Amino acid sequence: MSKRESNILKFTIAIVSEFARFYGITQKQAYNYLVRFKGMSHLNEFYNVLHTQTFEDNVEILAEICHNNGGQLK
Repeated sequence: MSKRESNILKFTIAIVSEFARFYGITQKQAYNYLVRFKGMSHLNEFYNVLHTQTFEDNVEILAEICHNNGGQLK
């Protein structure tokens, strides 16, 4: 695994954990929610920008993306 891939993986795990903590759900529930409502796709596509933002900003961004795709957490 390259250093970049490792960084992306660590960042993704951290964001899913923060999302779960913020909404009071398990990490598995957070991951499944983010996959179902396109948050993970957004995270993968825009990693280069998102990793420069705070965790709080990223949780807010992902919540908005998911909400726009039918998610109910807000």
